[in-house]
Amino acid sequence: MIIRNIDKNTILAEECRIAGSFLSRFMGLMGKPALNTRCGLLIIPCNSIHMFFMRFPIDAVFLDRSNKIVFMAEGLKPWRVSKIIKEAHKVIELPSGTVKSNMTEVGDRLELLI
Repeated sequence: MIIRNIDKNTILAEECRIAGSFLSRFMGLMGKPALNTRCGLLIIPCNSIHMFFMRFPIDAVFLDRSNKIVFMAEGLKPWRVSKIIKEAHKVIELPSGTVKSNMTEVGDRLELLI
């Protein structure tokens, strides 16, 4: 899946996997050595994430049901937990620095291209 920021006309991820089952959402990126540039993980449904057993920081982008960004956690480090974002319906986990390098902001609308 490709993740595109409609408002900035930028690509956040060219290869984004989907974690939709309980187990795939729970495991997420746990135990992985790294998240490759231009890759990501879409966790759905989701309004909070944990970084237990993670080896690297990430950018977490929280989206509502219409794919508008409602919260972002940039450079979220291993062994941390995000706060619960009530209006969030899904989260995209991206390599740390992706949000800043693409000038992504809360309120931007994203397009999920399968």
